[in-house]
Amino acid sequence: MIRILLGVAVTTLAALAATPAMAEEVPGVVVAHTPASSRIYFGSAGIVSLRRGVYLTKCDEFGPGSTEHRRAVTRVFRSDDRGATWRPVARIDGLFWAGIFKHGDAVYLLGTEKHHGRIVVMRSDDEGRTWTEPTDENHGLLTTEGEYHTAPMPIISHDGRLWRAVEDAMGGTRWGERYRARMLSAALEADLLKQQSWTLSSPLARDPQWLGGTFGGWLEGNAVATPDGQIVDVLRVACPTGGKAAVVHLSPDGRTASFDPERDFIDLPGGAKKFLIRYDAQAKAYWALANPVMPRHAGQAAAASIRNTLALLRSDDLRTWQIRCILLYHPDIRKHGFQYPDWLFEGDDMIAAVRTAYDDGHGGAHNAHDANYLTFHRFADFRALTMDDSVVDPAELRAAPVGR
Repeated sequence: MIRILLGVAVTTLAALAATPAMAEEVPGVVVAHTPASSRIYFGSAGIVSLRRGVYLTKCDEFGPGSTEHRRAVTRVFRSDDRGATWRPVARIDGLFWAGIFKHGDAVYLLGTEKHHGRIVVMRSDDEGRTWTEPTDENHGLLTTEGEYHTAPMPIISHDGRLWRAVEDAMGGTRWGERYRARMLSAALEADLLKQQSWTLSSPLARDPQWLGGTFGGWLEGNAVATPDGQIVDVLRVACPTGGKAAVVHLSPDGRTASFDPERDFIDLPGGAKKFLIRYDAQAKAYWALANPVMPRHAGQAAAASIRNTLALLRSDDLRTWQIRCILLYHPDIRKHGFQYPDWLFEGDDMIAAVRTAYDDGHGGAHNAHDANYLTFHRFADFRALTMDDSVVDPAELRAAPVGR
């Protein structure tokens, strides 16, 4: 029996698209849609729960029709009915790659001002309707110069501090080589809009000789506390085989990052693409949503480009990962993707915002990467899901390993 709940409702993004003709076929709840013809695509899916059943989700705009390289645009949406329907509540100019989170009585967005811009943080005191503007180091501008990269990654509370992984983009000029792993941290009681409240760790650059000379770079790291209480940054790894992640260690004060290539590369299905990890105190386990490559698609394209499968993963020790269930799948790898998931626990359920490339009655997505939808999903009773609950034939999953 499949316990995964799917539904559909459409919120049209003004000035970008009319209601898509095939929206009823899109898995999940459609929050927003943009046609490929606009040359504006949706990225950086994010979600936060204001209280049970009341959520904000967000995405940003990228692509040749967007302003991502000048002053990026982020859109924020709200649901008051457990994600069944959504409405737009804010448009933010000057924000890209941001994650959304709640701290105290406020909601925050932390990202960059544009593609490879400075790090900024914004606060909303009215549940996402209005946001502060990052004008200087006392009002949300966390780095005054330089180029940075991130995605909607977890921000966690541990040992009296908030922790959030980022990367700088100053280690070179090409994708992959330029990204250096870093960690932001701040005291729980600090004013998060003040630059001086945050500690930014030393940068840790990649070595192209790692993984036998095939290491292409790391990015989009997860701040996670290990079972023994250390803070680590678990990053996506670019390499030809896929299926790898890197565990970077942080000093207790958050200032120094270290990595041992002999022991700190781990196997993680879907590790070539962005994945998101959270710790579950109830199960005493780590869970992740990721994009592994199904056996039938192995070798059809680069592992990093195959995003048509969304899987639920579990680990007890943060280093050994098991696929528990295939949650979403489409047989086409070229123009379909369920990628960049951001998700939260809600009791026995997992709720998620997903950057989705799918058929829309207007020619579909530009490609699997260039998503034309922001969608919401509820995966009911997720801790009990097994391979037999997958949306694909579990016999295939048992016959051949799923990975990459």
